[in-house]
Amino acid sequence: MKKPFLSALVAAASLLVAGCGSAAATLEPATIASATSGTATPTPSSGELATEVLDTLAVKGKAPGTGFDRNRQFGNGWKDPDGNKCDARNDALARDLTAKTYKDGSTCQVAAGRLADPYTGTPVRFTVGAGAVDIDHVVALKNVWVSGGQKLTAGQRVAIANDPLNLLAVDSGTNRSKGDRNAAEWLPPNKAYRCNYVARQITVKDKYALAVTPAEKSAMAAVLAGCPGQRTVVSTATGATGTASRGTTADPALPLVSPGAYCSPSGAAGIGAANGLRYTCTTSSTDDRNRWRQ
Repeated sequence: MKKPFLSALVAAASLLVAGCGSAAATLEPATIASATSGTATPTPSSGELATEVLDTLAVKGKAPGTGFDRNRQFGNGWKDPDGNKCDARNDALARDLTAKTYKDGSTCQVAAGRLADPYTGTPVRFTVGAGAVDIDHVVALKNVWVSGGQKLTAGQRVAIANDPLNLLAVDSGTNRSKGDRNAAEWLPPNKAYRCNYVARQITVKDKYALAVTPAEKSAMAAVLAGCPGQRTVVSTATGATGTASRGTTADPALPLVSPGAYCSPSGAAGIGAANGLRYTCTTSSTDDRNRWRQ
């Protein structure tokens, strides 16, 4: 059942009206945090069967793409949705990469790390400026625009563009081959990840009341037929996102965590929400604060 968008988003959107015609229009961090918090936007499905949530989505043809402009319609550049003084791009890198280093001792700007790329199933080395890793909008913003995004408020569109639920660090070449295509037109080459990928798209579309095309719904259903226990993405208390997938090797007794995030107590264990790897709450030789680390 769709959950109505709350008045807080409408109020946040009204702050954007004057600037919507400009590519440079921005939101203050506090406004972005409100627009993307669990209390201001529809709460995503919490581990429901993906097939059941798929059946609740509206089925429609694509709206015309006329008027789509990434910066004007979805905010100019990355925002800081959780108000931690680190933008959504760097938050996604910190969540999805392992063996990370940070720029000039920063606790925000990731300089290098390793990615277990979900789209190809292969490791990718990330370094700033190398272009090997992109932050993908799992539901592409152009697809958002043609599947109901034109009816969202400006604040809601900025929210989905910076929502960690809709962001994944992935191999750049594969991401660019995807473009703005939906699940009927493109699926990750890594077949083992397709169930998770489709489940995440369904969760995003449910959260923002977006539609699927008939072909898109059929393609999603075909993927999920191979993993009937697949559940939608769940949000954790730390703000990270993960999936509860049939046949997962993650210890179900351990919490889903955001790699690199502050944690307690020292020595606690958790499972990386985006990659299913085991993490420990510990310090490092260069940082005496407890963070989730491998």
